[in-house]
Amino acid sequence: MNIHEYQGKAIYRKYGLPVSEGYPAFTPQEAIEAAARLGGPLWVVKSQIHAGGRGKGRFKEARAGEKGGVRLAFKPEDVGIFAEQMLGATLVTEQTGPAGRVVNRLYIEDGSDIDRELYLSALVDRAHGGVSFVASPDGGMDIEKVAHDTPERVHTIPVDFAGGITEAHGKTIAQVLGLTGHLEAECVEIVKKLYEMFTKEDMSLLEINPLIVTKNQHLKLLDAKISFDSNASFRHPEWAEMRDLGEEDEKEIEASKYDLAYIALDGAIGCMVNGAGLAMATMDIIKLFGEEPANFLDVGGGASEEKVTAAFKIITADPKVKGILINIFGGIMKCDVIARGVLAAVKTVGLNVPLVVRLEGTNVDEGKQIIRESGLNVIPADDLEDAARKIVAAVRGT
Repeated sequence: MNIHEYQGKAIYRKYGLPVSEGYPAFTPQEAIEAAARLGGPLWVVKSQIHAGGRGKGRFKEARAGEKGGVRLAFKPEDVGIFAEQMLGATLVTEQTGPAGRVVNRLYIEDGSDIDRELYLSALVDRAHGGVSFVASPDGGMDIEKVAHDTPERVHTIPVDFAGGITEAHGKTIAQVLGLTGHLEAECVEIVKKLYEMFTKEDMSLLEINPLIVTKNQHLKLLDAKISFDSNASFRHPEWAEMRDLGEEDEKEIEASKYDLAYIALDGAIGCMVNGAGLAMATMDIIKLFGEEPANFLDVGGGASEEKVTAAFKIITADPKVKGILINIFGGIMKCDVIARGVLAAVKTVGLNVPLVVRLEGTNVDEGKQIIRESGLNVIPADDLEDAARKIVAAVRGT
């Protein structure tokens, strides 16, 4: 689950981290009022979308001007002008893709006098089996170019779960960032607080780009890109208020209502599978035979008929889907339940694309009989390879 920068900055303040003062704004009038409360003389008007690269982004609408999604205002009236231009406009960045994201909220923040821009992030490092910090002395809008052209300038510092964060970790990061003296001491304290925040708040990603050294030689966190581990949502009822459904795919929102693991992708073959490993294998074999999956959809090990029906509806609601592959291994999930769910969904939404079904495991004979006697135009498959070949051929009309 992603949150907006202004929400992340509120969490920073909770842990005593150094950030600029700022206020969210949903209308031009709120932006003007925020500027008045901050006082100036420099304001930063930031588009709030769940994507990076906002500073280099461009709006689709001519009324939004040629400037990016992060703008400096040297007069309070400019804050209102920028808000008028940006709110309701579509911002396109490298991370949004060509469709872009509509800007429905802004963050009005005090400007900062910047001496240096640094990069610092924390993430769940599966290779290390713990949390790792990633640091570079070259922060700012070109961090992707730095990572590509000079990877030796980007350093990974793992933290062992058993030992936790130590002063040595902070000093190592300070050394990477080129910080000495009192700046090193500030860095050590910031790293300790970031680790505490990351683990207590169940984050999966935290990115600060840039972490700045101000003109008066202090550290300040100028950005907050945060993702939470949604598996920990039961511990954090406050997350519900931070969720911005306007930034999420409608199909993914619908899937969450039924506790379905669904991620929209860009391909043409919709997949309904039970089990994450089987889902990954199914997507891989579709790619092996030359097509792309349209989604990752795991109905889980104990899905009900209602859940299967909802999953089928979600897949068919995607206009990119030109064919559907159902690949079920029945363990806890029974093949006859899957079959009845598919029939119920087809009766509700219809079937306008090829459908290949591969069933194996518990009650497989009953499931196949239900499909066979349904009168549906379903293509049966014997195994995963057979299923992949058949759905690819069907999508291609061969």
